[in-house]
Amino acid sequence: VVGMSMGGMIAQLLAIGHPDRVQSLVSIMSATGDPREPRSDPAVLARLLAPPPPEREARIEQSVELWRLLSGPGFEFPEERIRARCARDHDRSFYPEGAVRQFAAIVAGGSRTAALGELDLPTLVIHGGADRLVPVGCGRMTADVIPGAEFVEIDGMGHDIPVEIAEDIATMIAALATR
Repeated sequence: VVGMSMGGMIAQLLAIGHPDRVQSLVSIMSATGDPREPRSDPAVLARLLAPPPPEREARIEQSVELWRLLSGPGFEFPEERIRARCARDHDRSFYPEGAVRQFAAIVAGGSRTAALGELDLPTLVIHGGADRLVPVGCGRMTADVIPGAEFVEIDGMGHDIPVEIAEDIATMIAALATR
C-alpha cells in the first residue's frame, strides 16, 4: 500500500487494521498524528485554508500559488503543468468544503504512533526535506516508530513529487514491494 500526505495516513491505517492484507507500506510526505510532531508552516496552512475567490480564474490562480508554496526549492516549478492540472481539478469538482473536512479528519484521527510500532512489514518512508506542510521531522518520526522502516529524505523536495524524480520514487516503491 502506498499513500501520500493524507493518503499516507490512510495507508498507515490500512496496515494497522488489516495486517493480513498489507504486505508492504510506503508512506510519502505523511505523519503519525503524534502531537509531538513538528507543525506545518502557518503561512502554508493559512493559504491552504483560505476561502476561495468568487471567480473561476482567480480560484485557479489561488491553487497555482498554493502549489508554488508546497513545491520544494530544489526543483523547477512546472507552472504550465500545474496550472493545467488546477484547471482540470477545478472543473471536475470545485468543492472548497472538502479541504476543510480533510483537515478536520486529519486532526480528529489522533495518533497512530503506538499502533505503528506494532507493524511487522517492509516499510519505506519518503519525505521531502523542504516540505512546509508536513515537515520532514514527521517523516523521520514515522520511520522511527515503525520497526525496520527505511527513511529516505529527498533534498529540495516539498509537499509534491517533482517530475524529475518521479521515476526514482517509483523504482524505490517497486524495490520495496518485491521484498
